[in-house]
Amino acid sequence: MATKFPRKFEFGRDTFAFANELVWEYEFDAAGKMTTRPRVPRPDYAHHCFVLTRAARQFLYHAEFRPDETSVDDDRYRALVRQVLAGNPRVPDGKRVVIPGYPDLHHFSVAKERLLKGGCGGAWRSYVLRSHWRMLFPISRAHQDWTARQMLAEVREHFSPIVHLVNFPSLNINHGMIVYDATEESGGIHFSAYDPNRPAAPARLTFDRARRTFSLPPNIYWAGGDLNVIEIFRNWIL
Repeated sequence: MATKFPRKFEFGRDTFAFANELVWEYEFDAAGKMTTRPRVPRPDYAHHCFVLTRAARQFLYHAEFRPDETSVDDDRYRALVRQVLAGNPRVPDGKRVVIPGYPDLHHFSVAKERLLKGGCGGAWRSYVLRSHWRMLFPISRAHQDWTARQMLAEVREHFSPIVHLVNFPSLNINHGMIVYDATEESGGIHFSAYDPNRPAAPARLTFDRARRTFSLPPNIYWAGGDLNVIEIFRNWIL
């Protein structure tokens, strides 16, 4: 890769402590059939998965946390967050916005949860993305094989791809994650990822080389199984 990345994304350091909340509660039967019911009380921070993945990588690219420096007031922190988010979302530009008083994004988001929720952008940003056009077109097994190999090469170069998980035209999943590590086995690749819906532990995204297919194990919003992966925020068209 032409661009050099100073370090790889680290889970628990470069992740938000709070979650993108789910509007629905999901239940799956033995066959994987899904039923839903509205979550009560209704969450006040939902539909922000792409907002949080983009913002987390923005802090990796464009912020420098300095815990030994004196903290500032919330108005100043809001201004600093805006500066971080204004940076190029695809590559680091060498400029760093200093965030004083905290060692990393995780601790910053524990202390300033409400400020960051308000400052990282509205839920509409998860819907209005230039890359969403791609899921409307067929995704071949060759494309998924290329995607897996590309992602593996990227994480080895300390790049952390943002991925869109889809099964279009089915809407059983439409979600964003950050991939930051990978382990190869004879039959495939296991990718570690930050899932903003479940920030307490890494997600595991697996690529089966024989079938040239990605899969995600069951969790609170997904019955488990095959899906397609599109890397986004990577060039001028995605």
